[in-house]
Amino acid sequence: MQERPFTIVFAGGGSGGHVYPILAVAGVLRKHFEELRVPSRMVRMGPKDGYEILFQNRDIALSPIVAGKVRRYASLKNFVDVPKFFIGFFQALVKLYFIMPDVIFSKGGTGALPVVIAGWLYRIPIAIHESDAKPGLTNLFSARFARRVFVGFEEAAHYFNPQKTEVTGTPVREELLAGRTTKELAKETLGFSASAPLTLVLGGSQGSQRINEFILKNLGAIVKETQLLHQTGIANLAEVQKLSRAALIDESFRNRYQPIGFFEKNLALALTAADLVVMRSGSMLMEIAAFGLPAILIPLSESANGHQVINAYEFAKSGAAVVIEEANLLPGIFISQLKSILGNQDLCAKMSAASSKFFIPDAAEKIADELLAL
Repeated sequence: MQERPFTIVFAGGGSGGHVYPILAVAGVLRKHFEELRVPSRMVRMGPKDGYEILFQNRDIALSPIVAGKVRRYASLKNFVDVPKFFIGFFQALVKLYFIMPDVIFSKGGTGALPVVIAGWLYRIPIAIHESDAKPGLTNLFSARFARRVFVGFEEAAHYFNPQKTEVTGTPVREELLAGRTTKELAKETLGFSASAPLTLVLGGSQGSQRINEFILKNLGAIVKETQLLHQTGIANLAEVQKLSRAALIDESFRNRYQPIGFFEKNLALALTAADLVVMRSGSMLMEIAAFGLPAILIPLSESANGHQVINAYEFAKSGAAVVIEEANLLPGIFISQLKSILGNQDLCAKMSAASSKFFIPDAAEKIADELLAL
């Protein structure tokens, strides 16, 4: 008689910040199962959000459900999303009945809450993880049904029951940290000079329209101070390429700037090569901390609950970053910060050390062990 596989359902999605930590935990669990020679089954239950291929590539089955966004505020979109929530809940109820996992791990985000509530009705053990310093509504509500709550920021622990909450940090994918090369070789591999500073602008898979526009308007002045690797978002790449050629009239500076739509494979190489990162302040903060990178953070002012602003200042408190809020994003301020960080080796080293200290390296392992214990 074949042994029943240990089954885990991963819930949540809608953004890379919800998906990538799940993949990190799944990778560690897979290793444990192989070492113990235990048959296993992993299922991602959530919305169709464009990240399906990442799960399929890791042999994680897909069980899609309809998902609606949970909002704290009045919006006409609630007339569409509230019915979606109930549809998703009944889908999760039926699908979990047939899957009947040993444990559910929810990362929050779109589509997570229906799975959590349905799992609780079946008395399936549930654990959740919160990446932000100020938790989202989904995780605040999900915590009532969870046996374990993991958080990335110490500040977030205050929002949950201390008896079941642990500060683990945010899981980072193992493939990002494995086989790293030197900074100089990474720069050369990406087509940059090994001896000049390199700034990495990160905007996520969709990019940041406002950051893109700011970089393009001031591109000539910026590339005089630093080489620039600019992740624009896939949909924005063609336009940025066109506008950047017009902005860099002096061809001698063109080899100091590279736009890229999205880092599908070489994000680790880009993070290794970078001397400074310019970015929003979502969950990728832990990934740049894993590489000990100083940062200029430009939090999204209208992010849910203002969590990006809070994340940014929590990270900056450690000395790892400076924060420029959107209202203060002016060329003089931005370029002044570039100069002060990249032009001061002692400051850059101190910020780098602070960034490294912010990173908790074994987050995925801690969470995987707790899931097995549940």
